[in-house]
Amino acid sequence: MSQQVTQPAAKPDFLQSAKRTITLEAEAVSDLLQHLDQNFNKACELMLNCSGRVIVTGMGKSGHIGKKIAATLASTGTPSFFVHPGEASHGDLGMFTENDVVIALSNSGETAEVVTIIPLLKRMKAPLISITANPNSNLSKAADANLHIGVEREACPLDLAPTSSTTTQLVLGDALAIALLEARGFSAEDFAFSHPGGSLGRRLLLKVSDVMHTGSDIPCVTAATSLRESLLEVTQKRLGMTAVVNDNNELQGIFTDGDLRRALDQNTDLQNTPINQVMTQNCTTVTRDMLAAECLQIMESKKINALIVTDEGNKPVGALNMHDLLKAGVI
Repeated sequence: MSQQVTQPAAKPDFLQSAKRTITLEAEAVSDLLQHLDQNFNKACELMLNCSGRVIVTGMGKSGHIGKKIAATLASTGTPSFFVHPGEASHGDLGMFTENDVVIALSNSGETAEVVTIIPLLKRMKAPLISITANPNSNLSKAADANLHIGVEREACPLDLAPTSSTTTQLVLGDALAIALLEARGFSAEDFAFSHPGGSLGRRLLLKVSDVMHTGSDIPCVTAATSLRESLLEVTQKRLGMTAVVNDNNELQGIFTDGDLRRALDQNTDLQNTPINQVMTQNCTTVTRDMLAAECLQIMESKKINALIVTDEGNKPVGALNMHDLLKAGVI
């Protein structure tokens, strides 16, 4: 027997429907701010002090959100995984230990599959964090920290399909993950080790030493070199600049395309002017052990296209430009 589908009375206004849904969900997310309290602090402390894993559980759409929360936690320094509450009652509770912290998601706080495992979690003394819209529910009352999402009505016009509730659950999960990331001092390099694949892995794992030019490929002249000869070095090495060093090979400055334009504007004598009179002193440098992604950030923030790599004695050991980062897939 085929299912009957009710036909709309008039032509649907898709844009208006979308705007209404987005507005309602945005309001629900904004309302989260007034529901944040000491329970959030307690939840973070429980997770930060956890010697085991953070286990996330939830049924239906809350379960889908729970999987995303567990994945975000795991990739930002908090070991975590998702367990289906129905499977937990049929053997997967063996994955839980007293050293773990459990995050249980349920909009009503009365989801049977979730509530069923609460006594067992309490028996093994695993701390419980709940994310619900009902602070008086069985799940909320049993939790060591209850995070209240405060959603009274879904964006769905029937108030049936989980929409605003799942959106706020996801945002709250992100808030937990980022709060813990900051508390742990989780760095870009830490992030890289859990994301080694693809362009993201290349961007985060590559170091300056992997992409820089070395040896005779480093554009370099002494401070007394004429501007004309320095331009030949810039042209030959094709990095758009040259390092300027003293007789001990210590970096004194850098000469770039920008310095050349300024010299030409001032009608500088190209043949006889020494490069140290037109170079940029106190130039920005990087070290070979820095991440290439950090190098990119420096170049973008300072609006420069090339950098000299120096060692502990301020001697040039490498050089790179924006094209090198682009070629390596860092950009």
